[in-house]
Amino acid sequence: MIGTRLNIRTDAEIQKSGLSALKEALGVTGALRFLEEYDHGGEGDYTAEKYENEEVEPTDEEVRKMFGF
Repeated sequence: MIGTRLNIRTDAEIQKSGLSALKEALGVTGALRFLEEYDHGGEGDYTAEKYENEEVEPTDEEVRKMFGF
């Protein structure tokens, strides 16, 4: 297809169009209910889990050995 131009849209434009389509198809209340189906609000304790498997930083000596200094 010579001369075909790609329709490149930003993420914000896609989100805006998607929300408008949902609102048009389902109404405001229906669109909100649909979106709530995908919002699980998170689970667990992020603060505690963030450091659960934290790797220890290598010492200066270990870094030098890795790079042959």
